Amino acid sequence: MIASRDNKWLKTFRAALRGSGPRDGDPIGVEGPKLVEEALRSGLEAEALLVSEAGERDAARILRAAGDSETGVPRSRVLRTTDKLFEGVAGTNAPQGVAALFRQRAWGLDDVLRGAGAMRESSPLVVVLAGVQDPGNVGTILRSAEAFGATGVVAVRGTADPWSPKALRASAGSALRLPVLRGMAIPILLAQLRIAGVKIYAASSARGDESDAAGISGQADLREPSAIFIGSEGSGVPMEVERAADATISIPTRDAVESLNAGVAASIVLYEAARQRKQVTGGAA
Repeated sequence: MIASRDNKWLKTFRAALRGSGPRDGDPIGVEGPKLVEEALRSGLEAEALLVSEAGERDAARILRAAGDSETGVPRSRVLRTTDKLFEGVAGTNAPQGVAALFRQRAWGLDDVLRGAGAMRESSPLVVVLAGVQDPGNVGTILRSAEAFGATGVVAVRGTADPWSPKALRASAGSALRLPVLRGMAIPILLAQLRIAGVKIYAASSARGDESDAAGISGQADLREPSAIFIGSEGSGVPMEVERAADATISIPTRDAVESLNAGVAASIVLYEAARQRKQVTGGAA
């Protein structure tokens, strides 16, 4: 039972649950019983589980999930504390009394191209976040990426961390299951995608009749190995990506709407990719 706010474990939890994302080697902080259970079922290795008085009602279920997983939670790392001390480390306004620290997975570009689990046999469909700064949008994009069959996600430098607490919550656990690469430099990523034979698409805010961008359901063939670059909410895709892209993709909108937010735009493009790929495999259009 941890009774001091100066306890080293509470300090570690506070940094993980209130920070902007873990550095290399630091644990991923996950808060809330549902998200902790998702992380355990996804196979992440738990370093510690923290439960307050309010979280005891969920602890038994979470420990069962840990027992069913390959890695589990070391019994010596099941920590308990008071609701008041838990509130002092939590990253949410209404904490539920359960949080955990997990080891980062060591994903590589091959994992992002091949996918994980059921997606491993799919043609590469990579989402590249190029300067998306709102962690809520980052989480939304990862959730849509998993829902619509992306094989992985790359967050280049200048993008909000997909493993930050807010992005994790917005992703509803997708950030813990999808292969994710963080902090890559754009020139290195572009070169590696070229070597792998992946076609590069830049999502553009320009309407189809205002540029040479391919309409989302027009000339953009997303059935082939593809990397879709989503730019920042304010300035869009970086110029070096636009210059290197094989094609740009635009989403038709009404004139009164200046642009769509990054999470919405990525979700629409990913839905179109899923629609086209179902046609290839014989699914419904």
